[in-house]
Amino acid sequence: MYYVYYIFNIVPFVGCALLMLTFHRKALIKEITLVCSIVIFIASLYLWFFFDKLTSQLQFKLNLDWIIEKNLSIQYEVAVDGISIFFLLLTTFIFPLCILSSWCLLDKLNEGSLKFYLVNFLILEFFLINAFITTNLLLFYVFFESVLIPMMFIIGIWGPGDRRIKANYYFIFYTVAGSALLLFSILVIAFDFGSFSYNFIFEPVNGFILDKKLQIFLWLFFFLSFAVKVPMFPFHIWLPEAHVEAPTTGSVILAALLLKLGGYGFIRFLPLFPYAYSFYSPIVFSLAILSIIFASMAAIRQIDLKKIIAYSSIAHMNLSVLGVFSLTYQGLQGSLFLLLSHGLVSSALFFLVGILYDRYYTKLLKYYGGLVVKMPIFSIFFFFFSISNLAFPGTSNFISELLVLIGITEKNLSIMVLAATGMLFSSIYSIWLFNRLIFGNTKYIYIKNYQDLTRREYLLILPLLFLTIIFGVIPDIILETTYFSVKNLIFYC
Repeated sequence: MYYVYYIFNIVPFVGCALLMLTFHRKALIKEITLVCSIVIFIASLYLWFFFDKLTSQLQFKLNLDWIIEKNLSIQYEVAVDGISIFFLLLTTFIFPLCILSSWCLLDKLNEGSLKFYLVNFLILEFFLINAFITTNLLLFYVFFESVLIPMMFIIGIWGPGDRRIKANYYFIFYTVAGSALLLFSILVIAFDFGSFSYNFIFEPVNGFILDKKLQIFLWLFFFLSFAVKVPMFPFHIWLPEAHVEAPTTGSVILAALLLKLGGYGFIRFLPLFPYAYSFYSPIVFSLAILSIIFASMAAIRQIDLKKIIAYSSIAHMNLSVLGVFSLTYQGLQGSLFLLLSHGLVSSALFFLVGILYDRYYTKLLKYYGGLVVKMPIFSIFFFFFSISNLAFPGTSNFISELLVLIGITEKNLSIMVLAATGMLFSSIYSIWLFNRLIFGNTKYIYIKNYQDLTRREYLLILPLLFLTIIFGVIPDIILETTYFSVKNLIFYC
């Protein structure tokens, strides 16, 4: 099955080459990009179909020599387990939807700008896929940092706002500053272990364990890098700005995938620092609780639709961090589930806000109201994902947040109460936003003509709604697959 990885690596660059060779045919350029992303998605489904749920070991391994010197050996190592398989599927699933969401808007770009825009998307998908499936510390760092480059272009060039350069500056500065010392930590670990490969993570009996003092020191660098990506307070400032200034597809990728790199890093590298995770858990709990409450209260005060959802993302991602650092089976399962569920719900909310912006060219809440009268289908979708965001029973967010709270309760009851308080705030701003946007008087003074969802937009949102319900009603689809991988993590705790 390892040949599927060649599809992940070759198809994006083949697509880029075809885009460069296609002239004066915008429709064909868009179709090439869409076909490439669909091919990659089908390849990931192929891995999922043959995936063995009854083991925590790496599956479908591929090792290729990259740098071979006398005292240095670095290989291109990729594989999937019960954790990375879902992040792979989420990545390959979101990208075709992003291309479809901007299908009509892409016609407004000139040919050169259109090509560069879609090339950035294909390259970004390549980096994200490899960041989730690599089993080499150095390559993880390379792909982890490389996602900044195409995302920087997407925000800085095609962002609709006047502050996109400032947002880009925040995005680059915080992310690079957070990862500056990550490479140093990786080099120290590789020197101690004798290899950049982290296959030992999946072999608990014969696993490699760092010295406790070294864990306490090196974990801080890993934490700083991942905390910026999550993001946690006080490293969160870049995210609302980036969301507001990014195009709709950029916001979707930020919320659904780039933020997941931080959560994935916390989960994946737990076996490297089991003592440090336990040692620093009180500090992380404090920061995460502060982030949840602050972000929830900040969301209530926002007037920009994207900023409301951005602060909501901060709250949910930090709830996921609480689940990881509870170091319990339920907490880790819930954290993993929440990362995936949030990827679906936040994507849908940003798509819906993007639909409004594409029609009326404003994201400010004061210009909207009474949309249920003129846009009933849009209102139904927005209602569903609003209640999903506040973890209504029957949705995927409910199962994930319930598991996280159960896991935290096993660790510390007071922390659970504070986390639940943050969830209460999420209900407040979700209902408040829905009420202001959907009900009330229609503000014809600002918007004269309203248009409900088109067929393309309807079919774009429908898969996200379907998966949110399926995962909420049949959570074992995810929980059974991740069971043994999470049990393997608990072994180290």
